[in-house]
Amino acid sequence: MTGGREAPGGGRVVQVSPERLAGWFDGFARRNGGISDTAATETEVVVTGGNGATATVVVPFPPLTGTGPPTVRLVVHAKRPRRIGLLLVRLGAHSLGIAENGKVLLSRTDRHHVHGRSAAGGWSQQRFARRREEQARHAMRDVADDGVEVLVPRLAELAAVVLGGDRHALDELRGDSRLEPLFALAAQRVLDVVEPRRAVLDEAAERARDVEILLRPG
Repeated sequence: MTGGREAPGGGRVVQVSPERLAGWFDGFARRNGGISDTAATETEVVVTGGNGATATVVVPFPPLTGTGPPTVRLVVHAKRPRRIGLLLVRLGAHSLGIAENGKVLLSRTDRHHVHGRSAAGGWSQQRFARRREEQARHAMRDVADDGVEVLVPRLAELAAVVLGGDRHALDELRGDSRLEPLFALAAQRVLDVVEPRRAVLDEAAERARDVEILLRPG
């Protein structure tokens, strides 16, 4: 389990690996006076402790199906083997590929030469800005081309595509019509990643399996 982060509106968000999820629910019950209620939809499971504390779990790769206790179904669902696409983008680099059960099977990584912002003024600054914009366009085109070549032909075998990196860059890529099928399969969660490198892609493949839980006290 990660150390978590503060959640908007209060509470804390943690990520738990599928293999530790059952034990995490047991620990939640011990820490909060047992379980008073459990409710589930296809996309969310809410567990309420005896002291009123809640754990709201976002179902990874929904929908959650089947019958029986929601937490048991969720653990089985989270552990299920699945193949996913990964697309990590920042202005200076990108890394993408196919992963299964946290292991990258196929990948492509590249760096982009994009100047930083200039502090100069006048015409010099304008020329610099135009050059930077052109470099950024080339970079985004390279990302899109790799996505079309590596990910799009394999979408039929994927449970989802997990995105990561800079949201502005990802929004730019959404404007490329060739990638519409890819973004149609994109999971809602966007991973926060540093400069996309091959090692970062490996880490993202593992993190993409984690179950996100919002904790709020009673």
